[in-house]
Amino acid sequence: MEPSESTRPQPPAWTVVDFIHRGYWWRNRGILLLNICLILPLLTSAANGLDSSLVNALQILDAWQNFYGWPTGKILGLVNCAQNIGVIAGLPITPFASDNLGRRLTLIIGSGIMLGGVALQFLATSVGVFIAARIIIGFGLSFCLNAAPLLLIELCYPTQRGKITSLYNSTWYLGSIIAAWICFGTYFDQAHESTATWRIPTLAQAVAPLLQVCLVWFIPESPRYLVSKGYEGRAARVLRKYHANGSIENDPLVNFELAQIKHAIRTELDISKSTSFLSLFATPGNRKRMKIIIGIAVFSQWSGNGLVSYYINLVLNGVGITSTKSKAAINGGLQIFNLFVSISSSMLVDRVGRRPLFILSNSGMLIAFGLWTISEALFNTLHKTAAAQATIPLMFIYFLFYDIAYTPMLVTYTLEILPYNIRAKGFANFTVYLTLIFNQFANPVAIEALGWRYYLVYCGFLIVELVFVVSCIVETKGRTLEETAVLFDGEAVQNDLAATGGEAATVNMTGRGNLMTERSIQVMVAQEVHTSISTSHHSSNSSMSSVADAGKLEK
Repeated sequence: MEPSESTRPQPPAWTVVDFIHRGYWWRNRGILLLNICLILPLLTSAANGLDSSLVNALQILDAWQNFYGWPTGKILGLVNCAQNIGVIAGLPITPFASDNLGRRLTLIIGSGIMLGGVALQFLATSVGVFIAARIIIGFGLSFCLNAAPLLLIELCYPTQRGKITSLYNSTWYLGSIIAAWICFGTYFDQAHESTATWRIPTLAQAVAPLLQVCLVWFIPESPRYLVSKGYEGRAARVLRKYHANGSIENDPLVNFELAQIKHAIRTELDISKSTSFLSLFATPGNRKRMKIIIGIAVFSQWSGNGLVSYYINLVLNGVGITSTKSKAAINGGLQIFNLFVSISSSMLVDRVGRRPLFILSNSGMLIAFGLWTISEALFNTLHKTAAAQATIPLMFIYFLFYDIAYTPMLVTYTLEILPYNIRAKGFANFTVYLTLIFNQFANPVAIEALGWRYYLVYCGFLIVELVFVVSCIVETKGRTLEETAVLFDGEAVQNDLAATGGEAATVNMTGRGNLMTERSIQVMVAQEVHTSISTSHHSSNSSMSSVADAGKLEK
């Protein structure tokens, strides 16, 4: 039995779009100050890119190889995955730090630990100490990687959330570029056997955490965190200063956002008074969220990108490129290309949408990696020089498609579909690091044993990824953070949340008609027609054609 017209959820008369700043964002002092503040948490991803790519770049330098005895196989795999071992060690702790100590303090703790690890790495005299230092760096990084994106997505201006949070993961390549080109520069500036060739690049890892320790005091705390701890007044002041350009009181946008935040957190607390990692799978909605989050986390590492991101030296050796200068130049050029593509893609997430970008990305990766595999096979079996030459452009084409979705949206999509009470825990995704460690440890062993045939494994997995993305990815553009987070909890919950924000925003407005947009007028007319039809239905059993006409107007 279908619900009657009177019981169906009504569309909200007001949305966040009705209250946002309409001019250029840089002319709004509050938004401008906010975006300057957000540069600091953005640095965390750049630091991650630098830390993760450093060993890949150091492997190209003869001085590093000679100092540590040319590590291979399992030792090389351990060197590469040591940082992620440290990250996994911190993952059970970091969500509780973010939720109980706050996003800012957690960021400071992580940055301090990282600085200690960088100092130990710079002074390392054996491969064992080098590995231990990277584990410490990873442990500190886990605190930053949890807190910084939460701070970012929970502070962003509503209409800029998609772009700015997509830029977060894209800046990973900024750190990767720094690692690649510092190693390239020190190779020519220092005697090739000098330890300064590889020790100097390791000091670059201290820049981002040092800036965060010193400057994090000047950026605001997450208003979502403040509301969850009962500091609603402080949360309102943060929103007024940065989202409403210093408005004193009763700003419609601030009222709208604050009402939705309070409503969402209160609703989540009614469902569950306490949260643990088991809460991630406690409800049907959460299970749907985690299926998607785990899926894209695995795909971000098992799409073949790990071959180049962590073992470019072995990949280039496999097609006959052995010159250190050539390898360093290709590595540096690839990182610049990746940064350009991922930033460009970040600007499209709200215009094109998340789902189309994921489908395009996976389709392109499958085709490009298939051709890449063929070129590797032709060079290694038939010794075709042209095939080796084709490998480099195919590598760039493959990363073009990878960067369309998995670089900008891995963090963004994960965070925006998680409700506040499980956001920190859901983002502490063990899957991405477990798959990453397996990749880093298994890839050199598998390449050594199977050669180009190992690429066939990734070709098969890319087919699985495409099917999953087409079947499971849900579009999220055009919603507030709270509205996106309840997407998997049913239509009634979504409409209730939107209506709550609208009522709070308009209750103190005096010139309501002046602020009404064409869209909201249409929706309100639709509601009136909807109500009229419902009344008529109960009194005189009106025809189905009238209901259909009302449905068209409502759309």
